[in-house]
Amino acid sequence: MPPATAPTSPTPTSHTPTAVFAAEPDALAEPDALVLQPRDVRFDWSRLPDPWIPGEPVASHTINVLHLLLPEGERWFVRVFQRALPMITDGRVREDVLGFIGQEALHAQAHQGALEHLRATGLDPDPYLRQLEWLFHQVLGDRPGLPPRRAREHVVEQVAIIAAVEHFTAFLGDWVLNADALDRAGADPVMLDLLRWHGAEEVEHRSVAYDLLRHLDPGYPRRIRAMALTGPILYWLWIRGARFLMAADPQLARSRPGGPQRAESWRAFLAASRRGLLPAPGQAVRSGLRYLRRDYHPTQEGSTRQAVAYLATSPAARAAAAR
Repeated sequence: MPPATAPTSPTPTSHTPTAVFAAEPDALAEPDALVLQPRDVRFDWSRLPDPWIPGEPVASHTINVLHLLLPEGERWFVRVFQRALPMITDGRVREDVLGFIGQEALHAQAHQGALEHLRATGLDPDPYLRQLEWLFHQVLGDRPGLPPRRAREHVVEQVAIIAAVEHFTAFLGDWVLNADALDRAGADPVMLDLLRWHGAEEVEHRSVAYDLLRHLDPGYPRRIRAMALTGPILYWLWIRGARFLMAADPQLARSRPGGPQRAESWRAFLAASRRGLLPAPGQAVRSGLRYLRRDYHPTQEGSTRQAVAYLATSPAARAAAAR
Protein backbone atom coordinates (compact mmCIF):
# COMPACT_ATOMS: atom_id res chain seq x y z
CA MET A 1 0.00 0.00 0.00
CA PRO A 2 1.53 3.39 -0.92
CA PRO A 3 2.20 5.71 2.03
CA ALA A 4 -0.43 8.32 2.75
CA THR A 5 0.50 11.92 2.11
CA ALA A 6 0.27 14.04 5.23
CA PRO A 7 -1.55 17.33 4.76
CA THR A 8 0.50 20.44 5.22
CA SER A 9 0.67 23.30 7.67
CA PRO A 10 2.68 26.51 7.62
CA THR A 11 6.37 25.79 8.06
CA PRO A 12 7.39 26.80 11.60
CA THR A 13 9.88 29.65 11.73
CA SER A 14 12.17 31.00 14.41
CA HIS A 15 9.16 32.11 16.42
CA THR A 16 7.89 28.54 16.74
CA PRO A 17 6.66 28.28 20.34
CA THR A 18 8.98 26.62 22.81
CA ALA A 19 8.57 25.51 26.40
CA VAL A 20 8.36 29.02 27.84
CA PHE A 21 5.03 28.88 29.65
CA ALA A 22 6.11 27.22 32.90
CA ALA A 23 7.23 30.32 34.76
CA GLU A 24 5.15 31.74 37.61
CA PRO A 25 2.46 29.03 37.60
CA ASP A 26 0.45 30.78 40.31
CA ALA A 27 0.48 34.21 38.69
CA LEU A 28 -2.91 33.73 37.07
CA ALA A 29 -5.94 31.70 38.03
CA GLU A 30 -6.61 28.50 36.13
CA PRO A 31 -9.37 28.79 33.49
CA ASP A 32 -12.69 27.41 34.67
CA ALA A 33 -15.51 25.69 32.74
CA LEU A 34 -13.38 25.28 29.63
CA VAL A 35 -15.27 24.10 26.51
CA LEU A 36 -13.21 21.47 24.71
CA GLN A 37 -12.75 22.27 21.04
CA PRO A 38 -11.33 19.83 18.46
CA ARG A 39 -8.61 21.49 16.38
CA ASP A 40 -8.16 20.14 12.86
CA VAL A 41 -4.39 20.48 12.81
CA ARG A 42 -2.20 19.40 9.88
CA PHE A 43 1.51 18.77 9.66
CA ASP A 44 4.02 18.63 6.82
CA TRP A 45 6.42 15.71 7.38
CA SER A 46 8.27 16.06 4.06
CA ARG A 47 11.37 17.59 5.70
CA LEU A 48 11.41 15.60 8.94
CA PRO A 49 14.99 14.47 9.64
CA ASP A 50 15.87 11.02 10.97
CA PRO A 51 16.45 11.10 13.88
CA TRP A 52 14.35 14.19 14.53
CA ILE A 53 16.40 14.95 17.67
CA PRO A 54 19.88 15.36 16.10
CA GLY A 55 22.24 12.59 17.16
CA GLU A 56 19.64 11.02 19.48
CA PRO A 57 18.09 7.93 17.83
CA VAL A 58 17.11 6.32 21.14
CA ALA A 59 15.33 9.43 22.42
CA SER A 60 13.70 10.02 19.01
CA HIS A 61 12.40 6.46 18.73
CA THR A 62 11.28 6.33 22.37
CA ILE A 63 8.97 9.25 21.60
CA ASN A 64 8.13 7.85 18.14
CA VAL A 65 6.35 4.99 19.92
CA LEU A 66 3.50 7.47 20.32
CA HIS A 67 2.89 7.37 16.56
CA LEU A 68 2.34 3.61 16.74
CA LEU A 69 0.53 3.34 20.06
CA LEU A 70 -1.77 6.36 19.99
CA PRO A 71 -3.76 6.03 16.74
CA GLU A 72 -5.08 2.57 17.67
CA GLY A 73 -5.46 3.43 21.35
CA GLU A 74 -7.27 6.71 20.82
CA ARG A 75 -9.66 5.18 18.30
CA TRP A 76 -10.47 2.66 21.05
CA PHE A 77 -11.04 5.56 23.50
CA VAL A 78 -13.56 7.04 21.07
CA ARG A 79 -15.44 3.74 20.65
CA VAL A 80 -15.67 3.24 24.42
CA PHE A 81 -16.86 6.78 25.13
CA GLN A 82 -19.47 6.53 22.40
CA ARG A 83 -20.82 3.43 24.15
CA ALA A 84 -20.74 5.27 27.48
CA LEU A 85 -22.74 8.27 26.23
CA PRO A 86 -26.20 6.71 26.85
CA MET A 87 -25.20 6.05 30.49
CA ILE A 88 -24.46 9.72 31.26
CA THR A 89 -27.11 11.66 33.19
CA ASP A 90 -25.06 14.79 33.94
CA GLY A 91 -25.19 17.44 31.20
CA ARG A 92 -21.71 18.88 31.90
CA VAL A 93 -20.09 15.44 31.91
CA ARG A 94 -21.81 14.66 28.61
CA GLU A 95 -20.61 17.93 27.04
CA ASP A 96 -17.03 17.23 28.15
CA VAL A 97 -17.17 13.66 26.83
CA LEU A 98 -18.33 14.90 23.43
CA GLY A 99 -15.45 17.39 23.33
CA PHE A 100 -13.04 14.64 24.39
CA ILE A 101 -14.28 12.37 21.58
CA GLY A 102 -13.68 15.11 19.01
CA GLN A 103 -10.17 15.87 20.25
CA GLU A 104 -9.11 12.22 20.52
CA ALA A 105 -10.27 11.43 17.00
CA LEU A 106 -8.06 14.21 15.64
CA HIS A 107 -5.12 13.08 17.79
CA ALA A 108 -5.30 9.66 16.18
CA GLN A 109 -5.42 11.26 12.72
CA ALA A 110 -2.40 13.53 13.39
CA HIS A 111 -0.21 10.71 14.69
CA GLN A 112 -1.31 8.49 11.81
CA GLY A 113 0.32 11.02 9.47
CA ALA A 114 3.61 10.77 11.38
CA LEU A 115 3.33 6.97 11.30
CA GLU A 116 2.89 6.98 7.54
CA HIS A 117 6.00 9.14 7.25
CA LEU A 118 7.98 6.55 9.23
CA ARG A 119 6.63 3.88 6.90
CA ALA A 120 7.76 5.93 3.89
CA THR A 121 11.34 5.98 5.23
CA GLY A 122 11.45 2.18 4.99
CA LEU A 123 10.49 1.31 8.55
CA ASP A 124 7.86 -1.46 8.70
CA PRO A 125 5.63 -0.90 11.78
CA ASP A 126 3.13 -3.68 10.95
CA PRO A 127 4.34 -6.42 13.37
CA TYR A 128 3.97 -4.10 16.35
CA LEU A 129 0.71 -2.62 15.03
CA ARG A 130 -0.83 -6.08 14.69
CA GLN A 131 -0.13 -6.70 18.37
CA LEU A 132 -1.81 -3.41 19.27
CA GLU A 133 -4.84 -4.24 17.13
CA TRP A 134 -5.16 -7.58 18.93
CA LEU A 135 -4.94 -5.82 22.31
CA PHE A 136 -7.52 -3.11 21.58
CA HIS A 137 -9.95 -5.22 19.58
CA GLN A 138 -9.72 -8.69 21.12
CA VAL A 139 -8.58 -8.15 24.72
CA LEU A 140 -10.07 -4.70 25.45
CA GLY A 141 -12.77 -4.56 22.78
CA ASP A 142 -16.54 -4.66 22.98
CA ARG A 143 -18.39 -7.79 24.10
CA PRO A 144 -21.52 -8.13 21.93
CA GLY A 145 -24.32 -10.21 23.38
CA LEU A 146 -23.71 -9.51 27.06
CA PRO A 147 -26.83 -9.00 29.19
CA PRO A 148 -27.48 -5.30 29.95
CA ARG A 149 -26.02 -5.33 33.48
CA ARG A 150 -22.81 -7.04 32.44
CA ALA A 151 -22.55 -4.88 29.32
CA ARG A 152 -22.68 -1.76 31.49
CA GLU A 153 -20.02 -3.16 33.84
CA HIS A 154 -17.78 -3.90 30.87
CA VAL A 155 -18.03 -0.32 29.60
CA VAL A 156 -17.37 1.12 33.08
CA GLU A 157 -14.30 -1.11 33.39
CA GLN A 158 -13.07 0.18 30.02
CA VAL A 159 -13.64 3.78 31.17
CA ALA A 160 -11.59 3.05 34.30
CA ILE A 161 -8.69 1.87 32.14
CA ILE A 162 -8.95 5.00 29.97
CA ALA A 163 -8.94 7.21 33.09
CA ALA A 164 -5.69 5.57 34.17
CA VAL A 165 -4.16 5.98 30.70
CA GLU A 166 -5.27 9.63 30.56
CA HIS A 167 -3.45 10.25 33.84
CA PHE A 168 -0.20 9.28 32.13
CA THR A 169 -0.97 11.18 28.91
CA ALA A 170 -1.56 14.29 31.04
CA PHE A 171 1.77 13.63 32.77
CA LEU A 172 3.47 13.36 29.36
CA GLY A 173 1.67 16.45 28.08
CA ASP A 174 2.85 18.47 31.07
CA TRP A 175 6.39 17.12 30.57
CA VAL A 176 6.65 18.01 26.87
CA LEU A 177 5.25 21.52 27.41
CA ASN A 178 8.14 22.12 29.81
CA ALA A 179 10.85 20.11 28.04
CA ASP A 180 13.03 23.00 26.89
CA ALA A 181 15.93 20.54 26.57
CA LEU A 182 14.30 19.40 23.32
CA ASP A 183 14.59 22.94 21.93
CA ARG A 184 18.22 23.25 23.04
CA ALA A 185 18.98 19.90 21.35
CA GLY A 186 17.65 21.22 18.03
CA ALA A 187 14.61 18.93 17.81
CA ASP A 188 12.57 19.27 14.63
CA PRO A 189 10.05 22.13 15.11
CA VAL A 190 7.19 20.38 13.27
CA MET A 191 7.49 17.29 15.47
CA LEU A 192 7.75 19.49 18.55
CA ASP A 193 4.57 21.32 17.56
CA LEU A 194 2.73 18.01 17.10
CA LEU A 195 3.88 16.78 20.51
CA ARG A 196 3.12 20.04 22.30
CA TRP A 197 -0.22 20.60 20.60
CA HIS A 198 -1.22 17.05 21.57
CA GLY A 199 0.28 17.42 25.05
CA ALA A 200 -1.57 20.70 25.61
CA GLU A 201 -4.90 19.12 24.66
CA GLU A 202 -4.16 16.16 26.96
CA VAL A 203 -3.67 18.60 29.82
CA GLU A 204 -6.74 20.56 28.70
CA HIS A 205 -9.02 17.48 28.86
CA ARG A 206 -7.16 15.59 31.61
CA SER A 207 -10.19 15.44 33.93
CA VAL A 208 -12.77 14.11 31.46
CA ALA A 209 -12.18 10.36 31.69
CA TYR A 210 -11.72 10.56 35.47
CA ASP A 211 -14.91 12.59 35.94
CA LEU A 212 -16.81 10.17 33.71
CA LEU A 213 -15.55 7.26 35.77
CA ARG A 214 -16.60 8.99 39.00
CA HIS A 215 -20.00 9.68 37.44
CA LEU A 216 -20.49 6.02 36.54
CA ASP A 217 -18.75 4.53 39.60
CA PRO A 218 -17.75 6.89 42.43
CA GLY A 219 -16.01 4.06 44.33
CA TYR A 220 -12.28 3.75 44.99
CA PRO A 221 -11.50 0.04 44.28
CA ARG A 222 -12.19 0.06 40.51
CA ARG A 223 -10.01 3.14 39.98
CA ILE A 224 -7.07 1.56 41.83
CA ARG A 225 -7.51 -1.82 40.17
CA ALA A 226 -7.46 -0.20 36.75
CA MET A 227 -4.24 1.70 37.51
CA ALA A 228 -2.56 -1.43 38.91
CA LEU A 229 -3.31 -3.13 35.58
CA THR A 230 -2.73 -0.21 33.23
CA GLY A 231 0.53 1.23 34.57
CA PRO A 232 2.68 -1.91 34.04
CA ILE A 233 1.08 -2.69 30.65
CA LEU A 234 1.73 0.85 29.38
CA TYR A 235 5.34 0.62 30.53
CA TRP A 236 5.74 -2.76 28.78
CA LEU A 237 4.14 -1.51 25.56
CA TRP A 238 6.37 1.56 25.48
CA ILE A 239 9.62 -0.33 26.09
CA ARG A 240 8.61 -2.99 23.59
CA GLY A 241 7.74 -0.31 21.02
CA ALA A 242 11.04 1.54 21.47
CA ARG A 243 13.04 -1.69 21.07
CA PHE A 244 10.98 -2.59 18.01
CA LEU A 245 11.62 0.79 16.35
CA MET A 246 15.34 0.63 17.08
CA ALA A 247 15.53 -2.83 15.52
CA ALA A 248 13.33 -1.94 12.53
CA ASP A 249 15.03 1.38 11.65
CA PRO A 250 16.83 0.74 8.33
CA GLN A 251 19.28 3.60 8.94
CA LEU A 252 20.36 2.12 12.27
CA ALA A 253 20.56 -1.33 10.70
CA ARG A 254 23.08 -0.03 8.15
CA SER A 255 25.22 1.66 10.79
CA ARG A 256 24.89 -1.03 13.44
CA PRO A 257 24.23 -4.52 12.02
CA GLY A 258 22.09 -6.34 14.56
CA GLY A 259 21.14 -3.04 16.22
CA PRO A 260 22.29 -1.78 19.62
CA GLN A 261 22.34 -4.24 22.49
CA ARG A 262 19.59 -4.05 25.09
CA ALA A 263 21.88 -2.83 27.88
CA GLU A 264 23.36 -0.20 25.56
CA SER A 265 19.88 1.06 24.61
CA TRP A 266 18.86 1.22 28.27
CA ARG A 267 21.96 3.27 29.14
CA ALA A 268 21.19 5.61 26.22
CA PHE A 269 17.60 5.97 27.45
CA LEU A 270 18.72 6.87 30.98
CA ALA A 271 21.31 9.31 29.64
CA ALA A 272 18.68 11.01 27.46
CA SER A 273 16.28 11.29 30.40
CA ARG A 274 19.04 12.86 32.52
CA ARG A 275 19.54 15.45 29.79
CA GLY A 276 15.81 16.21 29.79
CA LEU A 277 15.13 14.69 26.36
CA LEU A 278 12.84 12.03 27.86
CA PRO A 279 10.74 11.90 31.04
CA ALA A 280 12.68 10.52 34.01
CA PRO A 281 11.37 7.07 35.04
CA GLY A 282 11.13 8.17 38.66
CA GLN A 283 8.86 11.08 37.71
CA ALA A 284 6.49 8.70 35.91
CA VAL A 285 6.38 6.34 38.90
CA ARG A 286 5.68 9.18 41.33
CA SER A 287 2.94 10.43 39.04
CA GLY A 288 1.31 6.98 39.02
CA LEU A 289 1.47 6.84 42.82
CA ARG A 290 -0.34 10.19 43.07
CA TYR A 291 -3.27 8.62 41.23
CA LEU A 292 -3.67 6.15 44.11
CA ARG A 293 -4.49 8.84 46.66
CA ARG A 294 -8.13 8.95 47.71
CA ASP A 295 -8.19 12.75 47.32
CA TYR A 296 -6.62 12.66 43.86
CA HIS A 297 -8.07 14.67 40.99
CA PRO A 298 -6.47 15.19 37.55
CA THR A 299 -6.46 18.98 38.00
CA GLN A 300 -3.46 18.33 40.28
CA GLU A 301 -1.46 17.34 37.16
CA GLY A 302 -0.25 20.10 34.87
CA SER A 303 -1.70 23.55 34.22
CA THR A 304 -4.69 24.38 32.06
CA ARG A 305 -3.43 27.95 31.79
CA GLN A 306 -0.13 26.73 30.38
CA ALA A 307 -1.86 24.38 27.94
CA VAL A 308 -4.20 27.10 26.66
CA ALA A 309 -1.25 29.48 26.30
CA TYR A 310 0.56 27.00 24.05
CA LEU A 311 -2.55 26.29 21.98
CA ALA A 312 -2.90 30.03 21.37
CA THR A 313 0.58 30.15 19.78
CA SER A 314 1.01 26.70 18.21
CA PRO A 315 1.57 27.11 14.44
CA ALA A 316 -0.64 24.11 13.64
CA ALA A 317 -3.42 25.16 16.02
CA ARG A 318 -3.35 28.74 14.70
CA ALA A 319 -3.55 27.47 11.11
CA ALA A 320 -6.48 25.24 12.09
CA ALA A 321 -8.28 28.19 13.68
CA ALA A 322 -7.69 30.28 10.55
CA ARG A 323 -9.25 27.57 8.40
